[in-house]
Amino acid sequence: MYLTPDEEKLMNGERGPTYQKAIEILAALGDIYGADRLIPIKSTQIAGVSYKTIGDAGLEWISDLKGKVVVPSILNPAGMDMECWREMGISEGFAHKQQEIIRAYEALGVRTECSCTPYNIFDDLAGFGDHVAWSESSAISYANSVIGARTNREGGPSALSAALVGKTPNFGFHLDENRVPVISIYVEPELHDSDYGALGYIVGAMIGDKVPIFELISRPTKDELKSLGAAMAASGAVALYHVKDITPEAEKYELPPEKITIEEKQIQEIYKSPYLNKGSDEPDLIAFGCPHSSVPELENLARLLDGKKVKKETWICTSRIIKDGNSALIKHIQRSGAKVFCDTCMVVSPASEKFKCMMVNSGKAHKYAPNLCGVKSILATTEKCVEMAVSG
Repeated sequence: MYLTPDEEKLMNGERGPTYQKAIEILAALGDIYGADRLIPIKSTQIAGVSYKTIGDAGLEWISDLKGKVVVPSILNPAGMDMECWREMGISEGFAHKQQEIIRAYEALGVRTECSCTPYNIFDDLAGFGDHVAWSESSAISYANSVIGARTNREGGPSALSAALVGKTPNFGFHLDENRVPVISIYVEPELHDSDYGALGYIVGAMIGDKVPIFELISRPTKDELKSLGAAMAASGAVALYHVKDITPEAEKYELPPEKITIEEKQIQEIYKSPYLNKGSDEPDLIAFGCPHSSVPELENLARLLDGKKVKKETWICTSRIIKDGNSALIKHIQRSGAKVFCDTCMVVSPASEKFKCMMVNSGKAHKYAPNLCGVKSILATTEKCVEMAVSG
């Protein structure tokens, strides 16, 4: 892979070991995947934030870095609400380690808003055609598919390296030829709300990392597209999808000959759960916000919870900027007894592990909760989740 003279200087250690290690990581990735050069990026979104997932080794690695990021960079969710961690049941020891991680990133110039939906809080991180280096699976999918920006599935170290250098290797989804859909997904039923998460749960498991193009008879909102992409990234490794007549690049492409049809019965099968049978364990946590809840999603929850009281532990996860900017809406929700947490979500926080069964409206959370939290999971519509929360 070609390096410019300035990049060669970084490789030779002229700006110190942190920048040298960063460009070594980027160059190694470029060599592995056949990149011709490094290309400038507009922003990064960095995973590897929760102490639950990176542990002491990750904390030590980040803390040893000495430098400053050169493009706008934001963090993925942490393992706790940075202000209300006691209310979540987080231990003092975990909280101390998590705070150390956040301070280490902050010392590098990374913004410490911890969110998997950075596009909902900052408009200028990614636009159509922009090259970025994002590393949270649902954010990658949204950037590529809904915004039409360009990013590969970055790991935490590669995204942080890109932030320090301001560049990323030119391969994968940065190239036109890799953004072409290779499989058509025709969806027979009309979809709404969590149906898109169920669809993504099904399709991701079926196609792995292929690029699909969907033919839908319903017209999804941006939040429903977010849910679709998040679930496909979790059950498979889909980082880019197109929706005919909806997403910004879809009209560039012909429908590929390989085709899958998704029927209503397949969607309904994902909602079935043995944990809702009489005599079995019912969910003891109702959780929303994986990916983080948007303002429209919070408004819908406020409407559904209006005048009601929850009888089960109920969490709603969102970004702190959205919570702080919509205080009246948040208070309306909190009057029900539901808890609104920021900076984290139910799948990256150890606080979830004390529960036995989680009910969610997210295909992504439905996939990750058993694997990452050791908790049984039930997928249900938003309305059904609220009904379960208030019925006790």
